[in-house]
Amino acid sequence: MTKGPPGYRRILLKLSGEALSGNIPYGISPAVIDLLAREIEQVHGLGIELGLVVGGGNIFRGVAGSAQGMDRASADQMGMLATVMNSLALQDALKRHGVPVRVLSAIEIGRIAEPFIRARALHHLDRNRVVIFAGGTGNPFFTTDTAATLRALEINAEVLFKATRVDGVYDKDPKDAPDAQRYDYLTYQEVLEKGLEVMDATAISLAREAGLPILIFNIQVPGNIERAVKGEDIGTRIGGNKDEKKGD
Repeated sequence: MTKGPPGYRRILLKLSGEALSGNIPYGISPAVIDLLAREIEQVHGLGIELGLVVGGGNIFRGVAGSAQGMDRASADQMGMLATVMNSLALQDALKRHGVPVRVLSAIEIGRIAEPFIRARALHHLDRNRVVIFAGGTGNPFFTTDTAATLRALEINAEVLFKATRVDGVYDKDPKDAPDAQRYDYLTYQEVLEKGLEVMDATAISLAREAGLPILIFNIQVPGNIERAVKGEDIGTRIGGNKDEKKGD
């Protein structure tokens, strides 16, 4: 593997589907996806081996469909297809910026994406290709947060970056509570005990079991992906205990 700062060689970046829509109500904003591609290009240029998981909430969210009476499994399958659409859009943007990239899908869709096979993903990463993991886990009832954690572990990523629309994890919803306080650091157990909706419990439990550190940060701030990679003090870090040093 190629060495990259600050000790990271391989990372998994989780992007919410909503992040691709920018200020439009739903869908994919060409301006936003081009900006993301530029930032990923910069990180790739640092020698970082990069895996990506993109959500599908900007197109379809399984839980919302279930709440409206649709069968949850069917709704989640539609959500998985939405992640494939987002992945293909991001792949196209990265290619336009000269970044070598492959989409690997957990659901069989061979004409437009390679099937997810762990050995194949590792092969692409070893050859300095960005790998976008589409289709979630390939199963209903699992979120893309869980898919991101699972893929991070499968590719031996040193850290999981979750890029969202907020600058970290708060004790209250900052949109509704002006006095909300942002956490700089949380343990896995604190996330679970406090019921913080930063990632689902399955994802946090998987990360805790493997000791996979997580960083939550705001994707809407230009340059934040590179700042995260370089270990700058942004967002909220989640790890094993309070004595762990930031960036370890």
